[in-house]
Amino acid sequence: MRHHSNVRKFGRNKNQRHALLKGLTLSLIAHGRIETTEAKAKELRPLVEKLITKANIGTLASKRLVLSRLYNLTAETNKLIDTIAPKYKGQQGGYTRITKLPRRAGDASKMAVIEFI
Repeated sequence: MRHHSNVRKFGRNKNQRHALLKGLTLSLIAHGRIETTEAKAKELRPLVEKLITKANIGTLASKRLVLSRLYNLTAETNKLIDTIAPKYKGQQGGYTRITKLPRRAGDASKMAVIEFI
């Protein structure tokens, strides 16, 4: 039974799922908005919002934690800490917006855009 199990598996094993979310996270930080399926956007939102909350703390430990969560990619980490996170300094969450789009023509998947507010 799947009671209270909130993990979307996307038909992948654990390593593939983490790689997928890694790529989505890095793309969102790099571009500011991405178009993906609705389920992937809903799974991505808490990961990104927790990273922004950690980046807003500003201590050395929080910067190192964000760096490790972004797979030691310094360019994306610096962009998150220096440009994205300061915009939400006094805000308590709600940094991203998911907007639903029409279904995809090929397979009728529910599509969405996730972007920073």
